[in-house]
Amino acid sequence: MLDMGRTREVFEASTDFTLAVEEEFQLLDPETLELTPQYTSLRAQTDRDDVLADAVAGELIESEIEIRSGRCESWSELVARQREARARLFRLAAEHGIALGATGTHPWSPWQDQKIIDTDHYRRVADGLQYVAWRNNTFGIHVHVGIRGADRAVAVCDRLRLQMPALLAVSANSPFLDGRDSGLHSARSQIFTKSFPRCGIPDHYGSFSTYADYVDFLVAAGSIVEATQIWWSVRPHHSFGTVEMRICDAQTSGDESLALAAILIAAIAQAAIDDDEDVPYTPHPPRLVEENFWRAIRHGLDGKMIDLDRREEFAAAALPERLLEWTAPARSALGIDLSLPPENGAQRQRRALNGGSPIEDVFRAEVELTRSTYSAVETAP
Repeated sequence: MLDMGRTREVFEASTDFTLAVEEEFQLLDPETLELTPQYTSLRAQTDRDDVLADAVAGELIESEIEIRSGRCESWSELVARQREARARLFRLAAEHGIALGATGTHPWSPWQDQKIIDTDHYRRVADGLQYVAWRNNTFGIHVHVGIRGADRAVAVCDRLRLQMPALLAVSANSPFLDGRDSGLHSARSQIFTKSFPRCGIPDHYGSFSTYADYVDFLVAAGSIVEATQIWWSVRPHHSFGTVEMRICDAQTSGDESLALAAILIAAIAQAAIDDDEDVPYTPHPPRLVEENFWRAIRHGLDGKMIDLDRREEFAAAALPERLLEWTAPARSALGIDLSLPPENGAQRQRRALNGGSPIEDVFRAEVELTRSTYSAVETAP
């Protein structure tokens, strides 16, 4: 039984603005760039590395691996730890004939060929969801920010509901699927976020007690047995005392990934600051937020979004600047200096495709960009 009283205690004892990031990568055959089921064998090698033993984990399928920073006290610590783990993993993977990719979906490897990791947790996911789990060959980036106070954590999630479509649009990096252009900017979101139960844009809860009632209902109804079966794209993490943001596609380059992690972290922190200062906002219902969510999936930064307060459209290309302007106080408090790329990964890949390059060549260029930018250890800013 999930103990929501204990979860409340975890949040009451949490520390504000501790940070963590999780980056998911494709395991690839370096020649064909097909997904390759090498997680278990690679994990056996990472266990021999003092850094990687604690920094890598599995994520559903044998063709995927995740790098986790662990809890960090500052942005500079997070950047240094993640870069070190990346460089070690990329070096180790290359030594064992494995390439790593970082787009939200693999452009052509069949989901039917992938194997679920053999753990109790992922067997439960696969048994419970069947096709929904089998089809979920997707890759993302998640961040955690410590938030002290259970009601405050729920309030932060409530505020972030409205920002999630913008954050997805900025990160969209999965235009290709099943060997063709999907016509979407984030096919990953359509496969994962729109298919999994208890996923996507959550309801507005208003208080921890209302959220706890929801979780207790799920347990009593036999829907879940563990908190990680609540896959909302922003959620209170019951064990860590953090707010976790899970909406975004994996990023091809290391710089893109750190910039995205920075804006996600700043968004969570800014929502907490806004709540502390009683900044007013309208908790728009899911049916309205979903309109922007679909636009982010379909058009990314190329289309238009809706200002829900004004009920007016605006160019999605303005989203990076809007996010930077909104999060300026939080970024200042956290010592985060960032600029967002002028285009997202989906725009870059589709531009190459429209220029005459076949999908295979476009993806190979993305894999090379990943290798060249994730494998180096740099000085943290």
